Amino acid sequence: MAGTPRIVADGLHFLEGPRWRDGRLWVSDMHADRVVTVTPEGAVELVVDVPTQPSGLGWLPDGRLLVVSMLDRRVLRLEGGRLVPHADLSGLATFHANDMVVDRAGRAYVGNFGYDYEAGARFTAAVLALVHPDGRVEAAADGLAFPNGMVITPDGRTLVVAETFAHNLTAFTIGPNGQLSGRRVWASLGEQVYPDGICLDAEGAIWVASPVTREALRVREGGEVVDRLTVDRHVIACALGGADGRTLFVMVAAAIPRAQARAQRGGRLLAATVDVPGAGSP
Repeated sequence: MAGTPRIVADGLHFLEGPRWRDGRLWVSDMHADRVVTVTPEGAVELVVDVPTQPSGLGWLPDGRLLVVSMLDRRVLRLEGGRLVPHADLSGLATFHANDMVVDRAGRAYVGNFGYDYEAGARFTAAVLALVHPDGRVEAAADGLAFPNGMVITPDGRTLVVAETFAHNLTAFTIGPNGQLSGRRVWASLGEQVYPDGICLDAEGAIWVASPVTREALRVREGGEVVDRLTVDRHVIACALGGADGRTLFVMVAAAIPRAQARAQRGGRLLAATVDVPGAGSP
């Protein structure tokens, strides 16, 4: 069971795309337009500014950082402290680019909003993009209801994506070339849960960030909720890390819209100890 959460870092804007690497949590402070790292003791350090709003993070096999650039629908690559274009998603993404997961071969799967839901636009299903290590882009899957957080199982054979507006975790089989097939519902979460960021543990369960119900839920395939962590703010994303992989890092926000998040700086990083360590990608 998840232990009592503690505050690791406070006064941030809006945290997305958390990844544990090299003894630190890497995270996009999305509405501050920057990528930062946070140590377990709470020290925050700037990695790079991203004026076009960062989201998903990942790494190529040689260690170069990839960052989703939301507003111009690109994936950027950090080269010598400077961001350079890696892939252009504008031919597939019908609105802001969003979260991303990168596999061991350096292939990145990137979602997008599909449409401007905040402005009340008509629903448009989104395409999940597959970005090859050389920057080539193709469609991996379509017809998704706001694809959000993603994980890849340790064997590299299954991708699970949070479909926020379908209230589901949806699984695909990953083929040898990275293409996706065999779409299926991994877990139906109920109409109150709009899944956002997710992470996978060594027992095959998935921790799901639920902004509306202000919880992180540990869910087994099929939909059984076996643990939950309830807080007083919107839960945006989660990641497993720490020295033994048993620290559940939880990103929470006092406000979700950009203007409010920037004004309030109510973004906070929490941490709780759990029994089962993280697994797979990210």
